[in-house]
Amino acid sequence: MPFLAEELNPFKIAQAQLDKAASIMKLDANLHQYLREPQRFLQVTIPVRMDNGKTTTFIGFRSQYNDARGPAKGGIRYHPEETADTVKALSAWMTWKCAVADLPLGGGKGGVICDPKKLSPGELERLSRGWVRAVAQIVGPEKDIPAPDVYTTPQIMAWMMDELSVIRGYNVPGFITGKPLGLWGSVGRGDATARGGMYILREAARVKKLDLAKATVAVQGYGNAGYFAAKLVRELHGSKVVAVSDSQGGIYSEKGLDAEKVLAFKEKNGTVVGFPGTKKITNDELLALDVDVLIPAGIENAITSKNAKNVKAKIQLELANGPTTPEADEVLYKNGVLVIPDFLANSGGVTVSYFEWVQNITSDYWDEAQVHKRLDDKLTKAFKATHDASGKHKIDMRMGAYVVAIQRVSEAVKLRGIV
Repeated sequence: MPFLAEELNPFKIAQAQLDKAASIMKLDANLHQYLREPQRFLQVTIPVRMDNGKTTTFIGFRSQYNDARGPAKGGIRYHPEETADTVKALSAWMTWKCAVADLPLGGGKGGVICDPKKLSPGELERLSRGWVRAVAQIVGPEKDIPAPDVYTTPQIMAWMMDELSVIRGYNVPGFITGKPLGLWGSVGRGDATARGGMYILREAARVKKLDLAKATVAVQGYGNAGYFAAKLVRELHGSKVVAVSDSQGGIYSEKGLDAEKVLAFKEKNGTVVGFPGTKKITNDELLALDVDVLIPAGIENAITSKNAKNVKAKIQLELANGPTTPEADEVLYKNGVLVIPDFLANSGGVTVSYFEWVQNITSDYWDEAQVHKRLDDKLTKAFKATHDASGKHKIDMRMGAYVVAIQRVSEAVKLRGIV
């Protein structure tokens, strides 16, 4: 099969996945056409006064893919290579993610083309407040609820919440999630994406009859999700993490890696590469390791038609967004790899974000045990619904998750009389 450039366009991938699921479930053609595009897409210009006194204009986006089931929900990313198509794709995946987790929310996503590493704290704050001013008319607790994503932080969420509160003239804590605990954030949010993935991994291991206490694990990407995955897979399941990586390469140790020590090394040296007692490997070599569980937790399109045949893991738990192309999916399915798709595997983050929103609008705040139990309950049900759909239609888990999500969104669209 030729390796096409368009395979790497995230929005074309999202549309191709929808098209495939629509065909499987014989989705009404009018509904299918409606669900292929965002309901609303806004591009904005954000003028920011820089520290040197000059003004730089940044380009920002907000995509509200579908709100038939509730307010749009999705992060905002700061990245020098941010694109409209990436934001559209991620808003689509957020729509299906919220639906498969059975949250009363739609899907949204935002982004700003910038390099946050080159901005001072003051410039970052002015940019963040400027983005809120630019999109203020289409966001809010009842309309669209942003959250942190790539290179955005709880502090940035605090600035954004404050800016909308200034615009509205009263506090609007439910406008945005991922806020600091001291400003109406939720306990359990920091590791929610990885923790949710661990609950789902437990269910997947039961299906594959895999003893996680004896399992080996490789984690590609060592940001928030990757670090917590490496930490929690050992703490919750007793698994041994033998390899991790970041953008500069990876490390391998047959004896296993200590997640906290690797993180401390990375924070000091800027990379995991060179961690004492380990062998240096490439990211492609990590993907091909003979391990039981592979956790892509880094970038989009890490697993393609070129390298999917090398994956030896029994379970692939996608904590990254869009790490596997449709062509790679076919190879993995044929090879018997149980792929837990991104919008199911990493839905713990948006689920706890939903919990934060609920706590904000009710002013009833939960303890960590409550958050963890509710998260476990939600995602265990989501895995079961997806696995049941997969078995019923004899399809892979990604298509199973799509079928569940599209059915739920389609029902809301039809009940509203939109299509």
